[in-house]
Amino acid sequence: MGFSAAARAGFLWAFLTLLADQASKLYLLFIYELPLRYPLMISRMLDLTVEWNRGVSYGMFQQEGEVGRWGLIVISVIAAIGLSIWMGRVKTHLLAVSLGLIVGGAIGNAIDRIAYGAVFDFVYFHVGTFSWYVFNIADAAIVAGVVGLLYDAFVLEKRRAEK
Repeated sequence: MGFSAAARAGFLWAFLTLLADQASKLYLLFIYELPLRYPLMISRMLDLTVEWNRGVSYGMFQQEGEVGRWGLIVISVIAAIGLSIWMGRVKTHLLAVSLGLIVGGAIGNAIDRIAYGAVFDFVYFHVGTFSWYVFNIADAAIVAGVVGLLYDAFVLEKRRAEK
């Protein structure tokens, strides 16, 4: 028994997400040395900066101790395993790719927590007085994956049921 084409696409996107996330972080930290040069203005609305997130999404539930850090790592790994099992069983490409984006992002951020004790966030988007949270490629992939899951659940699933 092999994986469906959709599941294989999901695993590929998980790998590509993880690769892009870790490559961008390694480059910015150790080759470009962003911690010595930030903030770097890319445009009037986009800067590269350095933020170490010890919490979860959007900096919620900050964890200063080792117990919290390792707790978040364990939760990320368990979530990645569970979502990977689900991904291996799906038949639709959007669902598989959405799960792959979340898995790749979760693993990328877990690697940061293991290596640095916190997640390296560096993309800072702002418009006028509006300011968004600092994030990274893994975070963006997770958000895109969740949007894909919601679209599949609330739009595509309804269409499939009507057929």
